[in-house]
Amino acid sequence: MREPAPIGPKVLAGKSLNILLSHAHLDHTAGLTFLLEILSNHPLEQIQIWGESDKLAAVREHLFHPLIFPAPLDACWNPIDNAAEFVIGETKISWRHQDHPGGSAAYRLEWPNGKRLVYSTDTTGDSSRECVAWSRHADLLMHECYFRNEASDWAQKTGHRWTDRVAEIATLNTPKKLLLTHVNPLEHASDPVQSDLIRERIDAEILIAEDGQEIDF
Repeated sequence: MREPAPIGPKVLAGKSLNILLSHAHLDHTAGLTFLLEILSNHPLEQIQIWGESDKLAAVREHLFHPLIFPAPLDACWNPIDNAAEFVIGETKISWRHQDHPGGSAAYRLEWPNGKRLVYSTDTTGDSSRECVAWSRHADLLMHECYFRNEASDWAQKTGHRWTDRVAEIATLNTPKKLLLTHVNPLEHASDPVQSDLIRERIDAEILIAEDGQEIDF
């Protein structure tokens, strides 16, 4: 019999893992329960989970409730509410509130070599001068594009973005590379987010996120 393949992503390396939590909705937190089996194949000395205090409390109280998932996760839960910036290793991280049911957080990561990554998901988008100044010129913009244009009304009701709104935000932010994430899993078109419409408006490499993908930037 063939040995089963190890569980866990190949990119998991080192002895520590830091997780930046955008919000507490289940499609963003259920994976925390999967870590227990992953850790059996790749032991870590430390897991750090960062996020707004009410989101962290909700995850710990409800997702890891004994009646839901009785195996607690041995992690350090770090609230970011009182820190506009914080540091993980050599990476400086700042964050902003976003408009989404229950609220969410966008993150900007900056490295000593000048590289910058902005992660923004689960929001209808913020095109204010303040937000654009905070997020523009990223080497990599990881940006939600859940809905196609024909579902823009539903996107706004549920606190998500659609193709033209993503194009508008990306045009303002001028990233070098745009990675479209949080794509609707029920959309089976070859181009699930009409990315060609975004390419027509910005001069940047545009990719649609896939499981196990590694991005150089």
